Amino acid sequence: MKRWAVLVVILYFLVLVVLTSPFILAAFYPAVKARDALAAFFEWQYWTILAVILLAQAVMLLTPVDLALQRSPTRRSVLWPILASGLMMGFLVIGVAVSIEEYIRKDQASPNFWVLLAVVLAVWALWTLVFYRTSRDTPPMDVVTRQCRYLLRGSILELLIAVPTHIVARMRDYCCAGIYTFLGIAFGVSVMLFSFGPGVFFLFAARWKKLQPTQEFRSSRA
Repeated sequence: MKRWAVLVVILYFLVLVVLTSPFILAAFYPAVKARDALAAFFEWQYWTILAVILLAQAVMLLTPVDLALQRSPTRRSVLWPILASGLMMGFLVIGVAVSIEEYIRKDQASPNFWVLLAVVLAVWALWTLVFYRTSRDTPPMDVVTRQCRYLLRGSILELLIAVPTHIVARMRDYCCAGIYTFLGIAFGVSVMLFSFGPGVFFLFAARWKKLQPTQEFRSSRA
């Protein structure tokens, strides 16, 4: 089952990487060219954020793996997907914040990195506490699915802010118009795809359970 979890993480990684350049071209057309859309792959910030999201996606699948193997997860194991969900909520809040700032301040928008980091950590802690308190009496599998529903709804709400503000920003005539609103869109889409990861894993797990009796029957005959 761990192989299925790894496969889901790899698929998520490939989807994000493949969609990066097309999203940049679509968001800034016709101001950017094809070679400009590849510039993100040479930025360490891009790979750092991607690594953090991939790690969170892997953590999100630990509890489903335990359940699929018929183990009895402890409350500590349930805390891991809650921490991952809280972090993704932090990214969504940052996406909203930078989108609104560029919408209001236009070319004067310049979010401070340390302020953004502090906001992410604060939101992460807040949503982790909220998720933990609301999942005290919830079965472990329901905890994971509930977090996915929260993240999906949150990403939709975030995109409802990021997309319109990006359209407005792109209509303005100033340097790098729409760069921060695009960041908001990128976070929203990434978290939306993130919320589908456990669902894809559950499909793999269901298929594995159907094949398992056949495998056991063959091993008993051997």
